[in-house]
Amino acid sequence: MKIFISSIYVDDQEKALQFYTQKLGFLKKEDESAGGYRWLTVVSPEGPDGMELLLEPNANPIAKTYQQALLEQDIPATLFATADLNAEHARLAALGVEFKLPPQDIGPMKIARFLDTCGNLIQINQPKQG
Repeated sequence: MKIFISSIYVDDQEKALQFYTQKLGFLKKEDESAGGYRWLTVVSPEGPDGMELLLEPNANPIAKTYQQALLEQDIPATLFATADLNAEHARLAALGVEFKLPPQDIGPMKIARFLDTCGNLIQINQPKQG
């Protein structure tokens, strides 16, 4: 068994698609009509046949409450990985991404956190070498 799709709640699917593709550099994988919303997924260009991230609407009140609670408590909605966090931070900051936490060393890894413009705090991890 493997992880196939992971969801992240967003307050606007089109805005999320633009952010996740144009700023973060992910690729749109699926975009199908789904009862007034979209089944909308993105993938990493480094693994286009790998795990998908579902940009799921927060239209359900439980989803919206959950999303807001995570943000209010500074809990990342999801985590991404990179081999060079400093370079990724510089690239995203140059594109106007709002960082809530610049790159920081925390034990076995380096992390940074940013807002995705769709209601989420996102964390990027870089495992330390050695």
